[in-house]
Amino acid sequence: MAEKLTNVVNLPSPHGGTLVERILQADPREYEHLPALELDAQGYADLELIATGVYSPLQGFMGEADYQRVLEEMRLSNGLPWSIPITLAVSRSQAALYRQRVRLVWHGRTVGLLEVEERYQPDKRQEALAIYRTADPAHPGVAALLARGEVYLAGGVYLLHLDRGPFPEHHHTPRETRQIFAQRGWKTVVAFQTRNPIHRAHEYLHKVALEQLDGLFLNPLVGATKSDDIPASVRMQAYKVLLEHYYPKERVLLGVYPAAMRYAGPREAVLHAISRKNYGCTHFIVGRDHAGVGQYYGPYEAQEIFSAFEPEEIGIQIVKFEHSFYCQACHAIVTPRTCPHDSKHHLVLSGTRVRELLRAGAPLPAEFTRPEVAAVLRSAYQAEALERR
Repeated sequence: MAEKLTNVVNLPSPHGGTLVERILQADPREYEHLPALELDAQGYADLELIATGVYSPLQGFMGEADYQRVLEEMRLSNGLPWSIPITLAVSRSQAALYRQRVRLVWHGRTVGLLEVEERYQPDKRQEALAIYRTADPAHPGVAALLARGEVYLAGGVYLLHLDRGPFPEHHHTPRETRQIFAQRGWKTVVAFQTRNPIHRAHEYLHKVALEQLDGLFLNPLVGATKSDDIPASVRMQAYKVLLEHYYPKERVLLGVYPAAMRYAGPREAVLHAISRKNYGCTHFIVGRDHAGVGQYYGPYEAQEIFSAFEPEEIGIQIVKFEHSFYCQACHAIVTPRTCPHDSKHHLVLSGTRVRELLRAGAPLPAEFTRPEVAAVLRSAYQAEALERR
């Protein structure tokens, strides 16, 4: 169930050349006789991303040959660049129960099928060190890896029905985004990944890119994140008010990225770039500490990792930005490349500090975020505080 795409308006071909589409549109009751495997949030997200082609050329959860080569060389067994193993974990006792065809269940509903072709036991310490560069269980990605089952099941998958979730008007498949880009006549499209509300420094990156490129695909991640990250519903509301007031509507598409966050820093930046190529984007913004957490990665390692590949292998142009911030002496958003002033003039708020201000009901500086966005965030935190009382 994969089909070659006509490469209209010079959008990049999907990774590997073919857009994978594995959605059956079938009645789940037809498969109630099959053994059930309950997915976790990451497993369900990966199922959808495989089935809709965001993870092209993958057609299922990885077998051991692909898994090992991804860990060791950031390539699939056929040599195609790939940075993070996409696997389905079960307990050792469960693994023996799953043979041939299995129905995949999410929150009690049958959502997909797995054709079991292989089962293998990974070395999770090796995986953690390769993907996260640490085996520290305080790292949220490592903690999630260690909490999953000891055996990986591999094989092709099918999604029975695409559930567009809480943001249906913004939940686009790669086939749909490619059609939208073509209809708008965009020959160049820059994607931006975020798991946080957009602040003024992000806006600066977008608008610099839009000075040279046709369209912006604002593609926030809305799958599972850390408990202290701002909820997706609040972030989406903030994006909408920002786009309404400060962006040219005809040059921006807001579309959710339904992946779970792995916090794998440089390796995850590569996966994010490949995913956006599959959506049809020609460019991808990678800024400071992309997909990072804590102090596990250097500030620009997520940019440097792309030098491990030839540009044509990745197939999407990486737009690299240095850290941007508001300079009170320049009275503008700048980067170290354009600002002559020392750090005492720079307004930089950490996510932790932003949350502290919101919980205290204090205003966010207008130099940091637009007032409409600040109002959305403040309202959400006030509602959360009322619920806790």
